[in-house]
Amino acid sequence: MPSLEPSPVAPSSRQNHPGRAPLPVAVLGGGITGLSAAWHLRRRGIPVVVFEAGAAPGGVMASVRDGDWLLETGPNTLFENTPAITAFLDDLGLGARKIEASPAAQKRYVVRAGRPVALPDSPFSFATSPLLSWSAKLNLLGEPFRGRAPAGREESVAEFVTRRLGREFLDYIVNPFVAGVFAGDPAALSVRQAFPKLHALEQKHGSLARGALARRNASGGPRGRMISFPEGMAEVPRALARALGADLRLHRTVTHVGRTGPVWRVGFVADGLLREETFSAVVCALPPQILAGLRFEHMPAASLAALRTIRQPPVASVFLGYRRADVTHPLDGFGLLTPAVEQRRILGTLFSSTLFPGRAPAGHVALTTFVGGTRQPELTRTTDRELLATVQAELAALLGVRGLPVFTRVQRWPHAIAQYTVGFQQFKDACAATEAGAPGLFIGGTCRDGVSLANCITAGNRLAGAAHRHISPP
Repeated sequence: MPSLEPSPVAPSSRQNHPGRAPLPVAVLGGGITGLSAAWHLRRRGIPVVVFEAGAAPGGVMASVRDGDWLLETGPNTLFENTPAITAFLDDLGLGARKIEASPAAQKRYVVRAGRPVALPDSPFSFATSPLLSWSAKLNLLGEPFRGRAPAGREESVAEFVTRRLGREFLDYIVNPFVAGVFAGDPAALSVRQAFPKLHALEQKHGSLARGALARRNASGGPRGRMISFPEGMAEVPRALARALGADLRLHRTVTHVGRTGPVWRVGFVADGLLREETFSAVVCALPPQILAGLRFEHMPAASLAALRTIRQPPVASVFLGYRRADVTHPLDGFGLLTPAVEQRRILGTLFSSTLFPGRAPAGHVALTTFVGGTRQPELTRTTDRELLATVQAELAALLGVRGLPVFTRVQRWPHAIAQYTVGFQQFKDACAATEAGAPGLFIGGTCRDGVSLANCITAGNRLAGAAHRHISPP
C-alpha cells in the first residue's frame, strides 16, 4: 500500500506563468464517465489529466478473453439510442467495429411457475401468453382511463405500476425488469428518478398507452439497438485510453481537492508519495462512496458526505461455459429474468453466446448469471464453490442444464448499482449545491446521471460541456 505518512508534497509542475500553456482540467475517475468527459474536453482543445486509482481504465467495464471464451465483468451491451452516442463511437474509431445483437436474441424470457415463458412481442402473442392471467390482461384495458398522479407526488415504481397496470403486471413484468436493470426492488425505487421517461409519459399524456402511441408516431417507430464489439465492451474504454495517452494516469489515488482563487489544487498519492498539482477546473466522476469520502479543503462540500448513504447492493456475476449438448433449452433469446414472487436464487441469466458471436468456442454456449442485489445480498458473500453450486442448480431447473460447466469465472461487486430510491433527489441536490458554492467543480456519474452505460457516456459529454463553459465562457 502507498505510504500515507507525512511526506514532502511534491511541487506542481503546472503553474500559471505568462507564456505557459493554460492549466488543464483534472478529471477524477477513469471509469467510462470520466474517460468520455476527458475525451470530449480534449476534442474541444482543453488539456486534461485523468486520475484513476486502479490499474486499468474503465472501472467496472472490462472484458476478459480466455482462449475462445469472452466474458464481461460489467455491462454486457450498449443501447445505442441517440445520434450523440452513434457520433461518439464513430469519432472514437469504433463505428466499423460495432456488432448488433443477433436477431436470435430478440426474445426475452421471464420465469413463471418455475419455467421460462417468452415475453409477448405482438397483440396476438400477448393474448395467448401464459405469462399473465386473463384477469390481468383485461385489467390493462382500463389503463388509458385511469387518472394521473398529482405532479408533486413521488411514487415508488411499485405504487405507480400497481395503480396503472395492476399487481400481476408488477410481479411478472416490472419486477424482473427492475432486477435486470438495477438489481433492485420496485417498492423502494422512485419512478420519477429511476424511470423518468415513464413518469413523464403519464404526466404529459395522462396515460402510458397514449403516451407510447404519441412517441411512436412522432419518431416513426422504435429507436435504438443493442450493440457490442468483437473484443467486448472494454473496447470503448481502451479506445478512450489510447486517445488520452499519457494524460490518463493510473495508480493515482486522489486524497483531497482545494481551491485558491480561480486555481484548483488536487492532491493524490503516486509511488507512495503525496503530491499536488494545480488545475483550471475539476470534474468528479467517482463512484458515490468514493466521492463521499473525498476531502474538500476550505470549501463548503460537507453535504457530499450524504452520498455515502446511497444504497449500492452487492452483485455477483457468474460466467459459465457448457457444451451445447448439455443445455436442453434452445437459448433463443436475450436471456431470462426471475420475478421475486418465484423465489429463485438468481436475478437472471444472459444467453451471452446467443447475443454476440465470439463468446464461446464452437459447440459450446456461454451463460452469464447475476446473483444478489437488494433481493438476496447474502448470496454474494458465499464462497465461490457455494455460489457456483447455487447457479448450476438454478440453471438445471430453469434451462435444463446437465453436467458440469467446462469454464467458470466469478466476478463480485460489493458496491454495484446505485439505487434511485424514493427521496433520491436529495443526493442530486447535494451535488448541485456543492457545485454552486465552488465554481469550477463539476460532479456527475451514477450519483446523478443514471446507471446505464448510455447514461454514463452522455454524462461525460455533459460534464465536458459544463467545464468548457466555465473555462471559456461565451
